[in-house]
Amino acid sequence: MIDGIVAIVGRPNVGKSTIFNRIIGERMSIVEDTPGVTRDRIYAKGNWLTKDFRLIDTGGIQLVDQPFQTEIRAQVEIAVEEADVIVFVVSGKDGLTADDHYIAKMLHRSDKPVILAVNKIDDVAMAPNAYEFYALGFDTVIPVSGAHGIGIGDVLDEVIAQFPKKKLNEYEGKIKFAIIGRPNVGKSSLVNAILNQERVIVSEIEGTTRDAIDSPFTRDGKDYVVIDTAGIRKRGKVYENIEKYSVLRALSAIERADVILFVLDGVSGIREQDKHVAGYAHEAGKPIVIVYNKWDGVEKDESTINRVTEEIRKQFIYLSYAPILFVSALTKQRVHQIIPMIERLYDYSNLRIQTSILNEVILDAQLFTPPPTHNGQRLKIMYASQVAVAPPTFILFVNDPTLMHFSYRRYIENRLREAFVFEGTPIHIIARAKE
Repeated sequence: MIDGIVAIVGRPNVGKSTIFNRIIGERMSIVEDTPGVTRDRIYAKGNWLTKDFRLIDTGGIQLVDQPFQTEIRAQVEIAVEEADVIVFVVSGKDGLTADDHYIAKMLHRSDKPVILAVNKIDDVAMAPNAYEFYALGFDTVIPVSGAHGIGIGDVLDEVIAQFPKKKLNEYEGKIKFAIIGRPNVGKSSLVNAILNQERVIVSEIEGTTRDAIDSPFTRDGKDYVVIDTAGIRKRGKVYENIEKYSVLRALSAIERADVILFVLDGVSGIREQDKHVAGYAHEAGKPIVIVYNKWDGVEKDESTINRVTEEIRKQFIYLSYAPILFVSALTKQRVHQIIPMIERLYDYSNLRIQTSILNEVILDAQLFTPPPTHNGQRLKIMYASQVAVAPPTFILFVNDPTLMHFSYRRYIENRLREAFVFEGTPIHIIARAKE
């Protein structure tokens, strides 16, 4: 669970992205090793002293009317609105500028906690350069060097001290499911069909829903919360001045949810950006139902379902575990199957396997298909233990974790699914050396 949201803002070329990468501990240009999963590069998860937070990088703001400044300012304003704490980055090398004063005024209006990071203080002799930035009116001014990692820990200490105190979970004991998808696939219509009432605005205009909207309801004596989210768009489309940052709300909704309904548009078909949307939920380790909406608008014959299913499996290889429902929010066709499906996936995601039974399955898997040899060595799994649920997470104690090839890991996962079903939920398998 995320403890807070942090936005990094400032004018161009002050080192915002360097600090962003330094905080998350990696270069965001690294390519994922999971096929078809892509992150929007302006977001990342960070951790400091047991606190988890979401970090937002933003474009540089200038007074001079440079290309896309209107869009960039809109992005920054939305990021600031969403954030719990703001890290305002300035350059100690360049000194105080008119752009810094302009951004400071914007941040003072936000009434959010602001940590002023004076970057490019690369040696002790430059530290006095930070003093002039107190003129911007912020209490916390910290000299840092993003390039060398100096002072970043001090900034993060201040950041987590400003996080809001966690609220009690008002939805304790209720199954929460989020409805995600790109704009205009019928998410709000699906919410209304599930609730059987007009709870949220439905419109043909893309992007009608800007916020995540929670709707608690009771069905057959059980309590649920449906979370409708703003449509997620792929980055890079006219800078997506509003939609880009509505992704943040959808990410928060995914994190709060127990089960995800990933909605596809049956009329317009699968698009590239659908893969980006699904990737967020997959990476979060949430159970997923693929909901192929607008089925009433699809021209059908006796082989249509099989053909579309094959196409979905081909386009979303990494969601091979996710069940598919063909529904129509408009006519409510098969909508009644959604809640029982959510119940089932929730149970599988929280399933705990008895250790003795788990080890029997792992032993049988090795006997049936022994691991291949690599440089004269063979992987041996001595013991297995389930260490978490939601998602089910297993540690395999092995002779050498480097011998655990991804294909054999996938084989073990498939055997676990055969033995215990685990429908709709990702499984995490961790190989560790047995001491």
